[in-house]
Amino acid sequence: MFYEPRLGHGLPYDPFKAIVAPRPIGWISTVDAQGRANLAPYSFFNAVHSRPPMVAFTSESMKHSAANAIATGEFVFNLCTRPLFDAMNISSGAHAEGVNEFEAAGLATAPCRIVKVPRIAASPASFECRVVHSMQFHDVEGHALEGWIIIGQVMGVHIDEAFIRDGRFDTAAAQPVARCGYRDYAAVTEMFEALRPTDGGTYVAGQRDR
Repeated sequence: MFYEPRLGHGLPYDPFKAIVAPRPIGWISTVDAQGRANLAPYSFFNAVHSRPPMVAFTSESMKHSAANAIATGEFVFNLCTRPLFDAMNISSGAHAEGVNEFEAAGLATAPCRIVKVPRIAASPASFECRVVHSMQFHDVEGHALEGWIIIGQVMGVHIDEAFIRDGRFDTAAAQPVARCGYRDYAAVTEMFEALRPTDGGTYVAGQRDR
């Protein structure tokens, strides 16, 4: 089939998010101008640069996390894992402004070292970020949309050392959760490695180059 999104897809459910999947979940913590903590997951999230490391999340309307990050210039990415899924799901609720989603989801906080935003103590990894870009989206005709993108430079990284093995972060052991289409999710529990042609050597199943 082929369809133009502006004309509709003709299916019972929109396939767009199911095709662009799995997507990392940006579990974003912020504070507002009064210092009140906020926590919410974003399924449009990813790493966008490595030197220096940067991550980005998008909000399809000016929600609390986006507004707080723009206002304060800071946010924290917390890795969502399978054991933390239920808490992440609770934090996705339409909570009123000023409600502390950490408390609603039963999550203990831990302080950051560089930014004023709290992080999730139980998360295997968290990034302290400072906003370097924020932009409202426009369509091809130049019309302003409700969506915003916020890009943050990673200023500090917290890692639970239980997940560092042989000098690497053990992704499969952490079991990150990813968003798929509709109300579907995936958890990383198994990985495989393959060398690039420019790496040299020969790939052997079960072995990793150092």
